[in-house]
Amino acid sequence: MLTLGLFQNIGPLEGFIILGIALLLFGRRLPEVGRSMGRGIVEFKKGLKGIDDDIETESGRAAAKNKPILSADTGSSTIQTPAPPADARVSRSDTVE
Repeated sequence: MLTLGLFQNIGPLEGFIILGIALLLFGRRLPEVGRSMGRGIVEFKKGLKGIDDDIETESGRAAAKNKPILSADTGSSTIQTPAPPADARVSRSDTVE
């Protein structure tokens, strides 16, 4: 990378000098920048929490939609399938629905 080649020879002393100049130029704005960054982080976390809540509610709806319906009068947790009629005949030509 060509642009990173410029910064290879910056040592700790040069870094502190650049940091000092930046503090002199932007010193008054640093508290404001810190507050705005803090607010941005809080808003980002709220957005992530909202997305997590949406995912949980949608997965709960999908689970409720796919949940088998149990008969209320038996009170058991087993699913009962109706028995086929005794006189039902099946042949190979019948189609499966």
